[in-house]
Amino acid sequence: MGLTAASSVLSGTPADQPAGPVSLRAAGAPASLQQVSADGLAGRISALQKHLRAQPKDASGWSGLGAAYIEQARTTGDPTRYPQAEKTFARSLAVQPRDNDEALAGRASLAAARHDFPSALRDADKALKINSYSQSAMAVRIDALVELGRYKDASAAAEHADSVRPGIPIFTRLAYVKELRGDPKGAREVLDRARESATSPSDIAYVSTSLGQLAFGQGRYDAARSAFRTALRAAPGYLPALEYRGRTAAAEGRFGAAVRDLEEVVRSSPLPAQLAALGEAYEARGDGKKDAEKAKQQYAVVDTWITLARANGVATDLDSALVAADHGDVEEALKAARAEWDRRQTVHTADALAWALHRNGKDREALTAAKRAAEPGYRNAAFLYHRGMIEKSLGDDESARDHLAAALDLNPGFSPTGARDAKAALKQLGGAR
Repeated sequence: MGLTAASSVLSGTPADQPAGPVSLRAAGAPASLQQVSADGLAGRISALQKHLRAQPKDASGWSGLGAAYIEQARTTGDPTRYPQAEKTFARSLAVQPRDNDEALAGRASLAAARHDFPSALRDADKALKINSYSQSAMAVRIDALVELGRYKDASAAAEHADSVRPGIPIFTRLAYVKELRGDPKGAREVLDRARESATSPSDIAYVSTSLGQLAFGQGRYDAARSAFRTALRAAPGYLPALEYRGRTAAAEGRFGAAVRDLEEVVRSSPLPAQLAALGEAYEARGDGKKDAEKAKQQYAVVDTWITLARANGVATDLDSALVAADHGDVEEALKAARAEWDRRQTVHTADALAWALHRNGKDREALTAAKRAAEPGYRNAAFLYHRGMIEKSLGDDESARDHLAAALDLNPGFSPTGARDAKAALKQLGGAR
């Protein structure tokens, strides 16, 4: 492919502002798929584009540009960057078809970003056959195994990567696998190790935010706020830290502060989880019809994003199922959840399926799915809440009380609307606190 054919790949307009690396983990959501340090991302993209116009046979340069496009898509919520990334990796492989582990690892990351985890695993394995020490390929391989629900394999892969190529991308993945397998203490110890090795502002922000998210998930709001302060001192405006600072404020009932932070986040990154969090903050603030209308607007934007993402090759059924089950068409939520469960059987897809089934009145089937969500030992307040509400609908009051109380004990503000409903249900069951 000549320079003219490459021009469409090089024509992407970088974001106007630098972006930070995307955090690996999110409470109640799958891990992000690759940490790419993004200090000066816009400038880096421009420099690579200029370089590749002059040196179109630089295979490594094409791979670097593809990785930058993926990061730009993640930080801005713009999935139209993914086709551009796909073209750059293809260009890299055309220039260097053999022994090109960078392009294969990049293509694996792209597949993971599009939620095509079988392809991500295949390309990561291909990259590792060429370069068994490729940290980026190891990181994507761990992510793919996690997102396919293969937690034992993911744990083994993370331990192996930690032994041969330790570093922040591996530490954070190892921590997430430990959390998923019911070892939050071990996760915190690994993240503390990562914090000790973090020196750049982006790495400090990345690791501190991961520590804050872990603390938030366990209801340790003071520790969470402290971690997010550290992240934002290192990288002012860092979106994952702003998001979870907002979620923490909502958990503590400070809805004005929550709305301010989450509004700033969705202005730059209008992704489903963030939009839904802002919508729920508006609902909980409850400033009359105005806030109710604002909440509806956020949920409507989720539908728009899902349509755009699907058009650019992103599998979005988990995103749509989670939002629609609470804020949209429950029948569509169930259809999406079943499709996602057929693709990959993880704790998150099991929980989404359980909740969508419950919202459609299929509680016996829902309970089976809710139990699957707990199988690796993962404890998540939203999961516990969902299970408790399912058991309440089935008339198992004792189990419902236990799980609803456990949700509120673990993280009393896990969701502004969910926590409110959990307290109301617990009161109905005679377990008010």
